Amino acid sequence: MDGQENEQRNTGDADTPATGRGRRWALRRRGGDVSPGRGRGLTRRVGVALAVVAIALAGVVIGTFAGGRVQTDIGPFRAELTLAPALTGGTTVDIPPLGALHLDSHDGPTHLTVGLGALDQRRTEALIGDPASISRASQSAVTDVRTGVMRLGLRTAGATLLVTLLLAALVFRDTRRTAWAGGLALAVTAGSLGLAASTLRPQAIEEPRYEGLLVNAPAIVGDARKIANDYTKYAEQLQRLVGNVSQLYTTVSALPVYEPAPGTTRILHVSDMHLNPSGWQLIRTVVEQFGIDVVIDTGDLTDWGSEPEASYVGSIGLLKKPYVYIRGNHDSGKTAAAVAQQPNAIVLNNSTTTVAGLTIAGIGDPRFTPDKETSPAGSGLTKQVADQVIGAGDQLAATVRNSPTPVNIALVHDPASAGPLSGTCPLVLAGHAHARQVSKLPQVPGQMPTQLMVEGSTGGAGLRGLEGEKPTPLSMTVLYLDKDKLLQAYDDITIGGTGQSQVNLERHVVRDPKAGAEVPVTPTPTR
Repeated sequence: MDGQENEQRNTGDADTPATGRGRRWALRRRGGDVSPGRGRGLTRRVGVALAVVAIALAGVVIGTFAGGRVQTDIGPFRAELTLAPALTGGTTVDIPPLGALHLDSHDGPTHLTVGLGALDQRRTEALIGDPASISRASQSAVTDVRTGVMRLGLRTAGATLLVTLLLAALVFRDTRRTAWAGGLALAVTAGSLGLAASTLRPQAIEEPRYEGLLVNAPAIVGDARKIANDYTKYAEQLQRLVGNVSQLYTTVSALPVYEPAPGTTRILHVSDMHLNPSGWQLIRTVVEQFGIDVVIDTGDLTDWGSEPEASYVGSIGLLKKPYVYIRGNHDSGKTAAAVAQQPNAIVLNNSTTTVAGLTIAGIGDPRFTPDKETSPAGSGLTKQVADQVIGAGDQLAATVRNSPTPVNIALVHDPASAGPLSGTCPLVLAGHAHARQVSKLPQVPGQMPTQLMVEGSTGGAGLRGLEGEKPTPLSMTVLYLDKDKLLQAYDDITIGGTGQSQVNLERHVVRDPKAGAEVPVTPTPTR
């Protein structure tokens, strides 16, 4: 018996129940190929490959979100470029709080976001101080974006490689598999960026899709180059035109028709600056040459009332004169707050102030144009809007009547608000229409007559005023009030547009201080 068992062990009998190795060996000898180990090995290799791919893709996604962003300068803006995985590709230009532009710039699987942040004060001041720099900035912006995108691509590739290697090392704890995952992640990232670069469509900038408040401002892209070129020519000419104001003042002040008395209060009425930096230079010249006591602004300093635009009001402090302001329909609460921070500024909102011996009442426009709940798109002066505008006049009229000191001047932005103020004060100043108009409000029996003076645009309607063949003229008015704070005369100052190298001043005598009666308008001196 012992001999038989030893013989079976030595011959490796397949029927021996003591071990499975004998059965497998016998099957191989007979030509069978049932190899469970080989099947399990193939499955294991496929699983490892899929794990490498999964780790690589996870590293690409995580690395792109974590490291796919760079800070760069684009013109006067501090911008952030961000890359994210996407199926449709394209580029989004965020201009907070105005909205965004969406460009079909390239195909997927990457989406570029350009976020324009705060304005750099030094570069912005240089841009405003040198009109030619606007053109240079528009040309360098493309280079700025290209440089930023290249930095973004390299940073993204580096981030995805690093994240993938860390993930693979933690999961596999194997150098070869970690290297395979890193190489695959780098290949996917490079391929995605290469696809975006190969499908780049520069002409997409000409057909943007607007979102947010920018729906109302297509000129920010469409006509930006034309406006910048026109502004450069216009600003260069304004440098010469503003100098003529002092010469004009010398001539006009010698006219015998009207000579301001020693106790005369001089007011400069400006309105609707609309971000035109050239308007500030003109205002400073007039303030100095005409001996202005108070500057009154009836609104629309900005176009969209955004936080970056608020920096535009910094020139108010340079005037060194009281600056009384009411908000226009293009100005926001942030605009009014920025004005209020100026040391010489007074913001009125259904309130009164006393400055230079004058009691002035004012109220801001009830609308905010970028907010379509208060200013419906394409609504014009509908009943809803008319009720808002006239209601503002009613509120201010009540404030004027309740003022403990008689009000000399009332301020509204839209002339449509002036009606309820008839008989409450002798003079109402307004803007909004971008065209001068002087008239008397319908007189209320038994009450004083009220004069309405609507100013043109001191900023020439802003950049939109350059879209036509000739820019909208810059205009402002110097008011002369006697010791009783009644209007005696006013000078309409107009700076001509491109091709009109002239400064016009029209002197109007409203009341002869000696005769106490109104007199005809004087001739128009022009230089």
